[in-house]
Order: sequence, then C-alpha cells, then structure tokens
Amino acid sequence: MTVTDPPRAKFCDPTLTSRGEPRARVVFDELRTLWINTGTLCNITCTHCYIESSPTNDSLAYFTEADLAPVLDEVAQLVGKPIEIGFTGGEPFLNPQIIGLSEMSLARGHRVLILTNAMRPMMRPHMRDGLLALKAQHGERITLRVSLDHYEADLHDEERGQGSFAATLGGIDWLAQAGFGVSLAGRTLWGGDEAEMRAGFGRLIAARGWPIDSGSAEQLVLFPEMDESAEVPEISDACWGILKVEPAAMMCASARMVVKRKGAAAPSVIACTLLPYEPEFELAARLSESLTPVALNHPHCAKFCVLGGGSCSA
Repeated sequence: MTVTDPPRAKFCDPTLTSRGEPRARVVFDELRTLWINTGTLCNITCTHCYIESSPTNDSLAYFTEADLAPVLDEVAQLVGKPIEIGFTGGEPFLNPQIIGLSEMSLARGHRVLILTNAMRPMMRPHMRDGLLALKAQHGERITLRVSLDHYEADLHDEERGQGSFAATLGGIDWLAQAGFGVSLAGRTLWGGDEAEMRAGFGRLIAARGWPIDSGSAEQLVLFPEMDESAEVPEISDACWGILKVEPAAMMCASARMVVKRKGAAAPSVIACTLLPYEPEFELAARLSESLTPVALNHPHCAKFCVLGGGSCSA
C-alpha cells in the first residue's frame, strides 16, 4: 500500500491486513477435536453471548443422530484413532438427542466433552438418567464443562440472570456427587488478574467439595472476552515470531465445528466454535473438504486465540 492509497478497514481482506502486510494464516495440522453444535436454543439469554443463544434463537437447528453418523464415519477415515468430540450450543441438554449423540461418539471410542450451564435442562430426570448410564458404560471418557462465569453470585447473575448462580451450583453439586469428570469455564469480563480469579474460584470449589483443581488450566478455563466493538490489532504473518506464538497452537489447526443451519438440507463445517455466522469461516459441506488454511480475518481470531491464548478444547 502506497502513501496515496486510501486507508484500509481492518479485517476486510483475508490476504492482507489494513497495513498491507500478509495476513496470518493457520495451516491445518491434525484433527484432535471435532465440535458439534447441538443447536443455538438455550434456556437463558446471557448479556454477552458470542453465539447469541437464547430461548428463541434457533438459527442453528438441533443436530440429530442421523446428522452425526456420516460425520463420525468421516472422522474414522481421516484420523483412524479416537479424538475429542465436543458438544456445544446453545444449551446441549435442550437437544432431545444429546444422550444419543454422546453415546454414538463414545461407542466409537472417542472422548466426549459436553459444555453446559448445568441448569434445569441438564437436571431433568431423563437427562440425569441418561448421563448416569453413559458414565456407567464409558466412565472417564465423558466430561462436562460447566459455565460458571464468576465465583461471586452477583457477577455471575449479572451476566446470566437472577438465580442462575444458585441453579448452576446445584447442577455442579449433582455432577460431582455422581462422580463425573467436571471442569469449569469462567470469564475475565470483570477484570482482575488470573491469580486472583483462580484463588476466588478455589475458595468456592473448596467450600462445595468439588473435585476440581482451580490451579489447572484444564479444570478451570478462564476465557478472554470477545468484544467486537473493542479495538483489536490484526495479526500479520510476522506476528508469529514477534509474539512467539505457534500457529499450530491455534484452535483451527486441530479443530473444526459442524453445524446444521435452520432450513438447511445438510450440516456444514466451519473453522471454529467462535464464528458460526461468518460466511468466510464456513469451509465446506464435508469434514474432509474443510481442512484448508484459515486466514485470521476476524477480531476474535486476534483477541481470543492469538493474544488471549484461548481454546475451547480440553
């Protein structure tokens, strides 16, 4: 770009940054996590939900067992070994087939991670019975990660609605007492340093008797915020060396997400869990055709993944 060229807008060109530098891309390495979006319907409406889940948003339809079977066949052909199958939403336990979807994945030897708010949908008797049956048959290969935004009730409820904190604690209590593998997902929305956050969660965990290590980045994930209105630097190809970050550490190097759009005849594959509505990040109809390099052409790529070190996988 010369001095006479008009200024570029940021994140508008998949090949060049606003400064005219080559945009960073992530080359696919190996499929280690496959995300299935079970649908965008949720029992609550959060103040800051990156996927805009709510009791009325069904733009991503319920994923079915019939949808999943050919996807798992592709995984077997592409990888040939067990991987992590993650179920996210919306709230996965609103999907009436979530137990069946999990069973299909576990039966093929995969590990299953279900992201949940652990509220009423999960606590319905038939869902609890289904989870217990999965645990009895597949043991430690099923884990649930519960969204607990903050260790203080008023801040968590500020994001998720009055009474959400108490309901979620009850769900975690049940999971812990039943012997499930449980992890927590907190958020850094309110600031404070990581040590302070982990100490606060640690006090809550100890008081409830949950088998969770607040010092573990896997058992307590603290997600960076994703505010599209915030000023975020673009990531050029040169930034990998400057920031000392490896492209292979990015989610899109080892993960894909499959979604079923409302009204669509078949599922589609997108680059990651963060960008389900961006056409540029919808890669292909089949998993085997989606393993192409991903240009980091969105603020979430910079803020959450590269600078924030965030990853949704376990």
